[in-house]
Amino acid sequence: MAKAKAKVHAKAKVPAKTKAKPSPRNKKLYDDGMKVRKAVLGAGYVDSSMANADDFMMSFQDVTTEYCWGYVWTRPGLPKKTRSMLNLAMLAALNRSPELKLHVNGALNNGLSKEEIKEIFLQVAIYCGIPAGLDAFKTAREVFKERGI
Repeated sequence: MAKAKAKVHAKAKVPAKTKAKPSPRNKKLYDDGMKVRKAVLGAGYVDSSMANADDFMMSFQDVTTEYCWGYVWTRPGLPKKTRSMLNLAMLAALNRSPELKLHVNGALNNGLSKEEIKEIFLQVAIYCGIPAGLDAFKTAREVFKERGI
């Protein structure tokens, strides 16, 4: 019986990936967010994320661009460098290494120095634990190596 189910499941056709199009709720926030997102993370990364988004993922791309980058990152209350510092600390505390790697690159693009990033991760290690700090240091070291820093 299990083999029969496996055969039926194996024969199921997977639909071809379709090119999804953004569908933001607030076009101005989205457009402003896209500018900031590309400036911080790099146009190549953002363009690739958008090009690889299928219908399932495009809603997430829309929300991230519109609200994270368009609403929060464009606010005048904090400079981008400070926002990057906050992101590094939060992502390190949450042990989100792939996203942390992305934001270490973004932090460097926003003017943070290697020394400032080190200090942020030392603070994380004390307040969030040595394992979180260690992962953050390893992730940052990988970025520094890739960028020749």
